[in-house]
Amino acid sequence: MNGQILLQGWTIIPTPQTMQHKAGIALLPMCGRINEARTVGDDRHILAAQLIDDIRAATGLEWDIATGDRWPGFITLTILDNPHAHPSGSYTLDVTPDGVTVAGVDFEGVRNGVQTLRQLIRQCGAALPLLHIEDRPAFETRGYYLDVTRGRVPTLDWLKHWADKLCLYKYNQLQLYVEHTFRFDGMSETWRGSSPLAPRDILDLDDYCAERGIELVPSVSTFGHLYMALRTRSLRDLGEFPETADEPFGFIDRMRHHTLNISDERAFTLSCRLIDDYLQLFRSDKFNICADETFDLGRGRSKTFAEEIGVAAMYVDYVTRLCRHLEAQGKQPMMWGDIALEHPEILERLPEAVTLLNWQYDPQVTDEKVRTVAQSGATQIVCPAVWCWNALLPRIDDAWNNITRMARYGTQYQAAGMLVTDWGDLGHVNDPRMAIPGMIIGAQESWNPGRIPDETDMLRRISRLEYHDASGELLDILARASHAACFQWNHLITWLELDDGRGGVNTGVLQTIPGLLPENERPDDVIRALQDGSRAPSLVESRRMLLRYLKHHISLGETADHLLQTSARRISAITATAGPRIAGNAAAFRVAIEGQRLLNRVGLQLASDVGVIDSLQSSAASQHDDTARLAEALEIWMEAYAAQWSTLSRDSELRRLQDTVWELTDYLRFQSV
Repeated sequence: MNGQILLQGWTIIPTPQTMQHKAGIALLPMCGRINEARTVGDDRHILAAQLIDDIRAATGLEWDIATGDRWPGFITLTILDNPHAHPSGSYTLDVTPDGVTVAGVDFEGVRNGVQTLRQLIRQCGAALPLLHIEDRPAFETRGYYLDVTRGRVPTLDWLKHWADKLCLYKYNQLQLYVEHTFRFDGMSETWRGSSPLAPRDILDLDDYCAERGIELVPSVSTFGHLYMALRTRSLRDLGEFPETADEPFGFIDRMRHHTLNISDERAFTLSCRLIDDYLQLFRSDKFNICADETFDLGRGRSKTFAEEIGVAAMYVDYVTRLCRHLEAQGKQPMMWGDIALEHPEILERLPEAVTLLNWQYDPQVTDEKVRTVAQSGATQIVCPAVWCWNALLPRIDDAWNNITRMARYGTQYQAAGMLVTDWGDLGHVNDPRMAIPGMIIGAQESWNPGRIPDETDMLRRISRLEYHDASGELLDILARASHAACFQWNHLITWLELDDGRGGVNTGVLQTIPGLLPENERPDDVIRALQDGSRAPSLVESRRMLLRYLKHHISLGETADHLLQTSARRISAITATAGPRIAGNAAAFRVAIEGQRLLNRVGLQLASDVGVIDSLQSSAASQHDDTARLAEALEIWMEAYAAQWSTLSRDSELRRLQDTVWELTDYLRFQSV
């Protein structure tokens, strides 16, 4: 049946559990009506309005909305007669020549059925296929986790647009990752200059999400990942290493050094303040305290305390206090599970009420850690990733492999749900639209895991439904283009931030180099050089070492350029036929591909300059001209990138990204003199 659906040119994502496709067509009336029963619980008739908007966009026709038994509609939205016989979110959809009926067990069920109908209308217009669908989700919780703190703060309009898209694909939870980008009273030193979200933004978004069946769950860093706060004059003394607070800002340092000194009781006061202020803005009864990647715990100011009771005991005691604080206010605590899995004894001591968010991002992830949490008896939600961070182009293959595996393990070990994560490390250079394929894969796998046989089939479906691509080829082209990323954004950041700001080497950044490649791709000679502690390398030596480490990838840059150019041409031709509906996506694809072409050239240039690869030019004059043209092309590209940024995001840290590119172009011009 799935193959037939694609041949007919339409698809449904997530795929329904059962569907009977009958011969014939139901033609929507020219002047139609949607009857939405009040028992649905949709007081403002948002679901009916969604259908009307799609009917108008697909047919140009204007429909009416009514309720009650005296105002029949061709489309009826109602509650099932025996709702308690089915799990929450279940629905039936009947498309007949005489009308269309969506019946759900509850509001969420009706909402889910409406989204299926909307997808059909978007693809089939007024001529709908005759269907009977009985559908239910595999996971009760199907969430999305969006980073709004590490460089990019979305506009409220974009957040609402994203909530609409999550609704269309049947997600029912959204969390925003916040470190310093919220306007907490009395903490302006932390959020100044970050274009922070304000209480009114949360109230507005919370209402908007609730009306669309999405629970907006508060999430804020309360333990680790407090880099910006712990660099302030007011709060630096609460960090494990306050003496580093005045060191130059670093994208990589921000990911590594950010942990509270919890041996100081003022730390707990700060954590509780963040929790108490933030939770009042949400209707949700859940709260995510994060508490992940506390790398510095017990290594700085709290070292003596750690020697007394152990780092694991310190950690579990602190998060338990935070969880109890939430429970006393009637809230259900959530937290990331990485530290508990590093110290399994923590699992035995966590409060029963806490939900562990078990993030595992390896595309070849095994079931080990999901099984470990299941055996402990703790409630867990499995958390894969859309694989967009640190890069201009999305790694769709990695997203597919990671998400499908985690969905399978979540089902096997009876996880409470799935939370698909979307991170923005190193300045959030990745355009949010690049996460759409991974988000939709997550929607499929959290609803009906294992139903789609392979990645190719899935990408074809997404191309047709989301991007209006009749050929179904768009995402396959984009996925292949990502394989041509030879010198990536995180490689550039590493190269730049090896400089400690004083002409020396940032040894912390130097230590991150091995993590840039999978274990089976790491050149042994460079690894040995990195591990050689007999002599500290100079900055020039460290950068050359990085380029040697990446040599195999960098050297493919010239070949990869042809693939990127071809991809840009093919994607442009496909998106042109889809019309203005996906113009924003078309622009995002073009900017990302052109940016990657330039990064590949940068890698080749830097490696050539230090003799890691053969020289690219035959004369000093041509070298000067080519380097100058590359610098200018990067600056022109950054203008186009900034223009796209402003369509989705507040200013936030755009200037940091611009400064990064300008630092590179200044270096290129200086080298060419």
